Amino acid sequence: MNDLVTDLKKLHEDTLSNLKLSKANNTLRAYKSDFKDFGVFCAKHGFNSIPTEPKVVSLYLTHLSASSKISTIRRRLVSIGMVHKLKGHYLDTKHPIIIENLMGIKRKKGTIQSGKKPILINHLKQIIDVIDDQKVEKIKKLRNRTVILIGFGGGFRRTELISTDYEDIDFVKEGVKITLRRSKTDQFGEGMTKGLPYFSNEKYCPVTSLKNWLNLSKIKNGPIFRRFAKGAILTKHRLTDQSVVLIIKECLRLAGIENTNFSGHSLRSGFATAAAESGADERSIMAMTGHKTTQMVRRYIKEANIFKNNALSKIKM
Repeated sequence: MNDLVTDLKKLHEDTLSNLKLSKANNTLRAYKSDFKDFGVFCAKHGFNSIPTEPKVVSLYLTHLSASSKISTIRRRLVSIGMVHKLKGHYLDTKHPIIIENLMGIKRKKGTIQSGKKPILINHLKQIIDVIDDQKVEKIKKLRNRTVILIGFGGGFRRTELISTDYEDIDFVKEGVKITLRRSKTDQFGEGMTKGLPYFSNEKYCPVTSLKNWLNLSKIKNGPIFRRFAKGAILTKHRLTDQSVVLIIKECLRLAGIENTNFSGHSLRSGFATAAAESGADERSIMAMTGHKTTQMVRRYIKEANIFKNNALSKIKM
């Protein structure tokens, strides 16, 4: 009997472990952070946060609606449901009191998303020009320009960018192949390979910049984008995703571009928007960015084409 209890306990522990492993560490951290806010709300009003009930969740969503975007409210709902699942509790996040309330909030607030600005070609050139003109160590300039150019050229998420290792890179006649071992939409590690071709203009070519960076840094294994210690001493420590944001923001500032509405995502959205402006189709954009659905890509294409075939341009004044 004791052996049976022990076996069941181990099965239970292993099952919980599998549930946690089904999500990336960053995703789990986001769930916990979101759930912490829900926990504060429940404690303040005398509710149980786990297990909870649909009515309490609905009240929380109404509370959030006063100051949060629809995307934030939806994300918090997903997080509350996932934390319950990971803890072995059932919560009906599709309960009518939740869904109907969410629909009412959407009608009241509207669902237009004010996303961060994309870094477009004109921004990209300004940024690279100002980096090259900086009076700092060459190795620092080369790392930052390569982060920017590779991030843009491959439509990378910043987590994908900082996760790239030397072993994931393969220079070929046409350019460079970069293998992603895992990404946000590839949680099971099936991987994908991005191909970045050479540009005719070497100054703005991500492949040429990457080659120069690896030659100067003498990196032969491990992370290709690393932090510096005091001065210009290159460490073995991988850049963080927040470091990428800071590099982008600082480079925009140096280029005289107001940087408040730009983020780490601006390189990825910039690639997709610029590609759409140049006539690239959905499939080819998705092949580079790794988007699994067309919804976001079509949004980039719509934004890129806002002045093409514009009805007002047909009016002669």
